[in-house]
Amino acid sequence: MPISIRRLRIWFAVCGVVLLLIVSGIYLVRRYQMRIMAHIAAKKLGVEIQQSTEGFSLSKSEGGRTIFKISAKKATQFKNTGKAALEDVNIIVYGRDASRFDQIYGSNFEYDSKTGNVVARGEVDIDLEANAAGPKRPDQAAPAELKNPIHLKTSGLIFNQKTGLARTDEVIEFHIPQADGTARGVEYDSKSNQLTLGSDVHVVTAGPGSRTLAARHAVVTKEPRRAVLDSVKVTQPDSNVVSDRVTILFREDNSIERILGAGHVEADNNGVSSYQVQADKANLQFGVANDLQQAVLSDGTQFRSSGERPMHGFAGRILVTFGALTEPKSIRLADNAHVIQDLSGSGPARGQQRTEVVADVLDIDVRDGKLPSKATTTGAAHINLDQPASGNQPATTTVVNAGRFFADFNREGHINHILGLPEVHVVSSAAGQPDKISASDKLEVLYNPQGQLANVVQQGHFSYHEALADKQGNRIAYADTARYIPTEDMLHLTGSPRMTEGGMSMTSDVVHINRHSGEATAEGNVKSTYSDLKPQPNGAMLAASDPIHVTAKKMVAHQDTGIALYTGGSRLWQGANIVEAPSIEFNRDKRSLVAQGSPQAGSPVSSVFVQKDKTGKLTPVNITARKLTYVDEERRARYEGGVTARSTDGLLTADHIDIFLKQSGAAATVPQATPSQLDRIVSEGNVVVTQPGRRGSGDKLTYYQDDNRYVLTGGAPMISDAQHGTVRGATLTFFSKDDRVLVEGSNAAPSVTHTRVSR
Repeated sequence: MPISIRRLRIWFAVCGVVLLLIVSGIYLVRRYQMRIMAHIAAKKLGVEIQQSTEGFSLSKSEGGRTIFKISAKKATQFKNTGKAALEDVNIIVYGRDASRFDQIYGSNFEYDSKTGNVVARGEVDIDLEANAAGPKRPDQAAPAELKNPIHLKTSGLIFNQKTGLARTDEVIEFHIPQADGTARGVEYDSKSNQLTLGSDVHVVTAGPGSRTLAARHAVVTKEPRRAVLDSVKVTQPDSNVVSDRVTILFREDNSIERILGAGHVEADNNGVSSYQVQADKANLQFGVANDLQQAVLSDGTQFRSSGERPMHGFAGRILVTFGALTEPKSIRLADNAHVIQDLSGSGPARGQQRTEVVADVLDIDVRDGKLPSKATTTGAAHINLDQPASGNQPATTTVVNAGRFFADFNREGHINHILGLPEVHVVSSAAGQPDKISASDKLEVLYNPQGQLANVVQQGHFSYHEALADKQGNRIAYADTARYIPTEDMLHLTGSPRMTEGGMSMTSDVVHINRHSGEATAEGNVKSTYSDLKPQPNGAMLAASDPIHVTAKKMVAHQDTGIALYTGGSRLWQGANIVEAPSIEFNRDKRSLVAQGSPQAGSPVSSVFVQKDKTGKLTPVNITARKLTYVDEERRARYEGGVTARSTDGLLTADHIDIFLKQSGAAATVPQATPSQLDRIVSEGNVVVTQPGRRGSGDKLTYYQDDNRYVLTGGAPMISDAQHGTVRGATLTFFSKDDRVLVEGSNAAPSVTHTRVSR
């Protein structure tokens, strides 16, 4: 993520370099003024003064090494005023270890013995130069080469030998190869080694990407070695950095060790991808080569970036580690870290989501010092995914918990992949819908190249839980692997999936769950069982309390209606009651079904019932048709389309048949040993009944199980007997028990014929 730490690092580094130069320059100015005071008080200092044609010189030595040397072309003592004037002064400071070659020079200086003030009349120039080879070379030998000395210029400098204070109200200027700067008003206390820059501290860096540093006030001390700036602001064409206070800590060699920012530390950039960073404290660590190594932001840390994928967040502490060329290579957000990637400001909302990562610690690897490449959480962590409403899908919020998260980013800085493990727990919520909860060993969140959520994969001991709206029970699913497609709100389960819902349990090769509509689809070796059924004594085929089983190649279950459609070699049974068909639509709440055959494939609906034959023995009745509709509370099974009913008594065909079953009664409380028993059969349309030696036909046939009575009516009913001929009448009634036939005539030809046929 393009967090603005890189910019923050740059301005702190510039600030540190400039302040180092200011400290060094003012420190040497103080030294040079003290040496002038030493010349005036030569006897007290124990130094040697020599008058020559070129003027005079003054030097101070210790341990065989010259510490400083002051020379002037002309010196004038004013007896009446007690003042002395020095012209064309040049001061060289070697330092106690001869490691310096600092030069201080100016045209006019004045010393007042009464006040103890040494005053520079006019401009003073200072060149600061290190001399690493000085301790090894002869005393007062100049460096073999002067390399980029630091140059300072000021005027009106006053040093008081009595108080040890040096000051000027004028502007001090300095120049280094990297920057130019100024400040107004300088005061130095030689006793406390404290330097104060009064106001208007101003620094401008050189080269491309020029930056300007401004501070209201600055204080520099030697012990401890530090510089403190107030009301600091760093600006460049498209960015600004401000802080109430900046403290720069130096090592013994005056290289920067740390830079501390305190109070309203803010950095912002208004370029193509704008950003803002805020914190109450900042701590920057530097290497011995003044290279920025680490930055820590703390207390009220916040950040925000704009662009194609806006991002913002906060953390108790942010730590940035820098690599070569002082580019960020890693970022750590600690103490309640929050990173939020907002919705894109343009384009459709579908497929977009607001992503929020919350963790005790979030570590980010940075690619090329600009964009994130990887991210890892440590400690408690979760991810929030907010999907806006789109079409008929409501807005959803998904919370993902896991032991740890690992994220990868593409070259554009968009999230590419998130891995969570172990103990993954996911909760998805939408207004007006029950929560959808899943768990697994592992989770992968995959994004498309535009940074939009593509799908979510959970693996290892996957489980899914969803409360059924306005119903009793829950939908629970298990599998080895689950893949969720957000744009479709679909959950796909593979690897021995199984599901339970409202008393139904199911297994198959694959399960698809539409989380919006609640529709579930199972494919391949579907096996389902409806259990926890209450007995229905007034019912029949599906009235028992024992489970109802259904197998098929495919199942589509509708959560809102409780209806499941089974297709592909479907078979439904409860106890001994069996229905087989290419497709069966089963309503678990009403215990009803609609079975459809497939004439093209030669696969009709088939089922079996029982009836008592003439001897009182229960015998099966096998029925086939193109369609079966059954409602258990009505105890009626309607068969339509090429219906055939086959029993030990014979064969019955018709366009449609209604079979009415006897009540289960007490048998509903125990498993059924036999199929449901027929009560009566009503057949209509091209009815043909065939029994051994007999054939009857008509428009309608009603069969009564209790007395084995058949009643043929409509369409000139007829019974043909191979032995006794043909009987016609308006109504033909025959009995399978004793082979009696009752013939009733119409009004036009009233007659009744009783015929007994011996067999």
